[in-house]
Amino acid sequence: MDGDDPRARTTPVGGCVRRAEDVLDMQRAARKGGTASLLRWLTVRTGAAVMLVERSGAMASSPPSSLGDAERDLVLRGVREITLRGLKSLATDQDGIACVVLPLDGPPADRAPFLAAVMPRPMPPEVPPLLADATSGLSLCWQMEHTRRQQRLLRIADARTREAVLHLLMNGQTTAARQVAGALGSTLPDVAWVYVIEGPHTLRAAVAGAAAQVVEGAWIVPCPVYADHTMLLAPAGPAPHTGTPPQWTWPHPVADHCWVGVSEAVPLSDIATGYAQAFHALAVARHHDERHSAFAGNPDLTLTLGPAAAAWAEEFLAPLRVHYARRPQDPGSAELLATASSWLSFSSRATAHLKIHRNTLAARLTLVQQLLGIDLGRLADQSALALALRAIAPDTPPRADHHTTGTEESTPSLDELLVLPGVVEWARQRFLPVRAPDVPANIARTLTTWLRLDARIEPTAAALDISASAVRKRLARSETLLRRSLLRPPRAVHDQWLAQRALDLTGSRHPTRP
Repeated sequence: MDGDDPRARTTPVGGCVRRAEDVLDMQRAARKGGTASLLRWLTVRTGAAVMLVERSGAMASSPPSSLGDAERDLVLRGVREITLRGLKSLATDQDGIACVVLPLDGPPADRAPFLAAVMPRPMPPEVPPLLADATSGLSLCWQMEHTRRQQRLLRIADARTREAVLHLLMNGQTTAARQVAGALGSTLPDVAWVYVIEGPHTLRAAVAGAAAQVVEGAWIVPCPVYADHTMLLAPAGPAPHTGTPPQWTWPHPVADHCWVGVSEAVPLSDIATGYAQAFHALAVARHHDERHSAFAGNPDLTLTLGPAAAAWAEEFLAPLRVHYARRPQDPGSAELLATASSWLSFSSRATAHLKIHRNTLAARLTLVQQLLGIDLGRLADQSALALALRAIAPDTPPRADHHTTGTEESTPSLDELLVLPGVVEWARQRFLPVRAPDVPANIARTLTTWLRLDARIEPTAAALDISASAVRKRLARSETLLRRSLLRPPRAVHDQWLAQRALDLTGSRHPTRP
């Protein structure tokens, strides 16, 4: 009987049969669409303007289009009257308008709304009993919907708090992250594997639930940058830790619809590094039938350089690290460093990561360029900044005497660092996979041309006289060979540029497999 006009029936309105049919119709409407569907049914059945109204007078449902100012005033007056006097129902009229107000049932703490109906006088006698019959169904529907809303708000609050903990970890603020996690009743692991799970954003909740079942003690966070990513920190045991991450059997929907990348075991202070590793592993997993890949580690350039990297980075970043905001609303050193790091990792998506407007991001990056004297449109300057930010721990205070001790003269330049023997070998290993004999030569040629042209697709296509689509396909092949993400940030493009620069400076031939 859904969709029938209740007013077209010929059964006597006051008869038991008609009332029973009305109750069945109300149950069907409630099952079909909850409170909204039941309110629409009541509007058609009675011809009145039917609505839910909060105790404050605010509308708890969409107000009917026929509701005028006079009708609204009469409804609000009825709600105030029934609230003040604690009545079970109220019927009133004024200026040719009749109004009925009935409270819905619910726990006192939930403050259930009122059912109100207004229509021209005289109101048919069967309308008030019909509205009274509807209150039980409306009460149940409202309570279920209210509970679902509360649960959703709790899930959102939990996700945002977890995201805040993630931001603290990504910025190296482990103490604060532990404190916030502890307030949630959770403990962060000392050493963790970082997982990035990619799948349809509609499956995020299911992915989180599946991951929670598989990985005991996992810290699960929806990625604040990519809507189709979920991050997971899995305890890896006490440091030092070696070995490979456990091979869990992922349930549906993860196994069937998602790709999984996992980092090496990293200490809590290196979660940002773990995230980048997991992201690179994810780029490889997209091309694997098993949909899963672990990070293929090699020495980090900062470890290869040793203390010389920190000395160079200290000098390179000094103008930024000692910057002081002149006005309270201006960004200070910490904000600029975080902004630069986020932009290098996420490009324009740094706005989502930092929760700032794109104009704010642009202004901060302009200031970073002015302070450091660099051009972030050039891949060379991006790569230098990325290396410098990795070489110094976020909580390391700037050296106070960098202007006065004369150590500038003894600080090596970036090019001097890149020609060190260990760095050259590191660089050769970075290009080894794309220079293998069984790999077409155009793969490496496209990669090196792309790096020399600031990682821009169109200029690379023009230089090689191929289409932009062909450039992307060759770079995607390079991603698979290098086991690193090149096209989607966070990218390994900065390390790859540094490797190429090292080989160019030493005149080394790009390596080939024997």
